[in-house]
Amino acid sequence: MHMTMRWFGPDDAVKLWQLRQIPALTGVVSALSGIPSEVAWTRQGVRQLRQQVEEAGLTLRVIESIPVHEDIKLGNLRRGERITTFVESLEAVAAEGIQTVCYNFMPVFDWTRTNVAYPLPDGSTTLMFRQAEIDRLPVDAAELHLPGWAEAFTPAQLQQLRLEYAAIDSAQLRRNLVYFLQAVVPEARRLGVRLALHPDDPPWPILGLPRVVSTAADLQFILDAVPDEHSGLTFCTGSLGARPDNDLLSMAATFAPRIHFVHARNVMRHSERDFDEVPHVSRYGNTQLAAVVMRLAALCPHVPVRPDHGRMIWGETGRPGYGLYDRALGAMYLQGLIDAEHGQAGRA
Repeated sequence: MHMTMRWFGPDDAVKLWQLRQIPALTGVVSALSGIPSEVAWTRQGVRQLRQQVEEAGLTLRVIESIPVHEDIKLGNLRRGERITTFVESLEAVAAEGIQTVCYNFMPVFDWTRTNVAYPLPDGSTTLMFRQAEIDRLPVDAAELHLPGWAEAFTPAQLQQLRLEYAAIDSAQLRRNLVYFLQAVVPEARRLGVRLALHPDDPPWPILGLPRVVSTAADLQFILDAVPDEHSGLTFCTGSLGARPDNDLLSMAATFAPRIHFVHARNVMRHSERDFDEVPHVSRYGNTQLAAVVMRLAALCPHVPVRPDHGRMIWGETGRPGYGLYDRALGAMYLQGLIDAEHGQAGRA
């Protein structure tokens, strides 16, 4: 597996020269920032990003993410135009030699946490989620915002989105996802790009909005609907592992041929819909991370993997979940698991 790390561009507090010093880390996962989802990426913009990464002695291995416009998720009359824009962005990425694109299909809200600086007994801080806090959100407040959301929503904006999604249940959202895939996967095949769909995070409905990339049955339906190797998955152990009914070991084996990218992190579940993010070391959480990563290393040896969401440790400050120190520790833990799996295979 190719060890990588998420990098948020020149404004990231974590610098490329620091990532370059992490043993076995050869690749960066990044994206163009500040571009509205209705505007296509340009080859020049992707080239500049790639050159920045390569000048630091690293490789731009994965684009994470090209945004999927809400019009596509809603399936409205503008979705054809938005799909064309998405394909144009794919063309820009492919022209610069990048072969893997991560994306998600979560309506309105991206990954969601209720606290991004939850103190742990050892003095570090981490990300956590409590369903009761979501349920108590004042949706008619002057501004609605939670950690992980790219923007805050005014009551008028949220009301408009709720009206637009009122007729969209999980079945319709699933149909809209399949429509999108049927349109873009042939283009991805033409361009030689692997699409890697990220699971919902957390993997259940938020504020009444449906989510359809949450369970093994969801993933099987999506892969069966468009049975093309260029339509695949980002296997996120933290997102999928937040649900106690997801068997990650079984899912890794079942979906291995279509797993194009791996996010590896550990969560501790406190109840069915409450969890904390914890150190990558397997025994600290519920995800069986060591066993899952070793199985993925055996079945998907050539896919990129990155440590996902670290704690803030040793007094570090910065983007929650994306500090340097704990993710570097996570990268070395993951590399040890991968080395152990390959060593076992070599002795067999």
